[in-house]
Amino acid sequence: MDAVISVVMKINEYVWSLPLVLLCLGAGLWFTISLKGCQFRLFGDMIRLIRSKSEAERGEGISAFQSFATTGGSRVGMGNIAGVATALFFGGPGAIFWMWLIAMIGASSSFAECTLAQAYKKKEGKEYSGGAQVFITKGLRFKSLRKPMAFLFAIAAVLGPGTLMPGLQIYQIASTFKSAFGTPEMIVGVVSVICIAFVVWGGIKRIGHVAELLAPVMCVVYVIMAVVIIGMNIEELPAVFGSIFSSAFGANQIFAGILGAAISNGVKRGVYSNEAGQGSGAIVAAAAECSHPVKQGLIQALSVYIDTIVICTASAMIIMVTGNYNVSDGAGNLIVSNTSSEYGALWAQDAVNQNLGSWGGKLLAIMIALFVFTSLMGYYYQAESNMRFLFKGKKAGTYLMRGIFLLAVFSGVIVDGESIWGMADLGVGLMAWVNILAILIMSRMVRDLLKDYEKQKKAGQDPLFDPKKFGIDDDTGAWDHYAAELRKREKAAEK
Repeated sequence: MDAVISVVMKINEYVWSLPLVLLCLGAGLWFTISLKGCQFRLFGDMIRLIRSKSEAERGEGISAFQSFATTGGSRVGMGNIAGVATALFFGGPGAIFWMWLIAMIGASSSFAECTLAQAYKKKEGKEYSGGAQVFITKGLRFKSLRKPMAFLFAIAAVLGPGTLMPGLQIYQIASTFKSAFGTPEMIVGVVSVICIAFVVWGGIKRIGHVAELLAPVMCVVYVIMAVVIIGMNIEELPAVFGSIFSSAFGANQIFAGILGAAISNGVKRGVYSNEAGQGSGAIVAAAAECSHPVKQGLIQALSVYIDTIVICTASAMIIMVTGNYNVSDGAGNLIVSNTSSEYGALWAQDAVNQNLGSWGGKLLAIMIALFVFTSLMGYYYQAESNMRFLFKGKKAGTYLMRGIFLLAVFSGVIVDGESIWGMADLGVGLMAWVNILAILIMSRMVRDLLKDYEKQKKAGQDPLFDPKKFGIDDDTGAWDHYAAELRKREKAAEK
């Protein structure tokens, strides 16, 4: 086991080297510029679309809000609490700024991947499926690369969300429940496996319904908790923001020596948290019912903002205004040493205990369990979709994925903290490499789809999509209904 973990950690060092950090930032900048800042200027559309229910009434796929809740649920997880703490530990306060930046520009990458996932989605009975593995296979400009890249992404998705990443979520539940209730870690592992097993046997619609209920509630309660703690320590707020901005560019002498770590850890933890460019959100986005691909792209861009700008900031403030954090110099020494707790969710829990009492720490432990539960639901669907792709839809792939996933969940109580973070980072990095390269190659299609959406919207029409107009082969009839509606509307306009 130790030998396997050692290999995983070594591979992770290469996967998350400087080129991937630059690729994440570069892709976000490219799409922000080429799409004219659509993630900012179409913010109003995002809010309007999230409230739309009419398209889901057809009974095929999941609703826009369920898709938002499911991807939001998978994004809002340990990356928002433990990930923020880890970014602080290795990158200092400046890492928080870089998490914000990758969210703001990375929302455009999320828009691109989710729009493509919708445009190329497949229909399977009364459900839809898709993601990078599908749009690469059907739409990548370089045909000789289609099968190899789609295969690599599918393998990465099975290894990432399906195998390497679930353990981190359970590890954080186990640590917080042990601190709050004294619950043995093994019991947490067994109960988690039983709960997740019940949901994963229910399919995407059950996942969508559960996420629809849990995601908004847990986000609101967590933000309220953060606001209360900030209010109790309001005098610390100016210094906290000053530290974040001064450290982000090396102006703070205390953290100047770890500027590179601030950037790399901010980007790494930002991508781990909000999944922008990773390709995982696109897999769930493809399952949604909507009349035009851009609609789902905008909805998923909004979930990136909720994840990082709202939830991650709440975590950062809880930890920083109370001073419950350490900062490492990368050589085994501490630049800042304020707490004896291990970096991760325990920092937030300590802060809550100090300000709200032990009941607050217990409530946070329950909140973390809900965060983890919705994250794992999203992870499983992402992994199962790609396993079905690899097995060409055979049931054996689904059953195999369920078994692997449940074992991966349980690994969180038997693997140490540093190793479990390395495994999770590797899962994210493998997917990001393939997915970002693919969406950059297909960026012209993203621009064309956005232009089509805005042209119809400017004409005062509800945008509808016909894949034939874009040279997309809709061999499963996923878009037949809306394509027919569009043709009908165009004929009526000619008369």
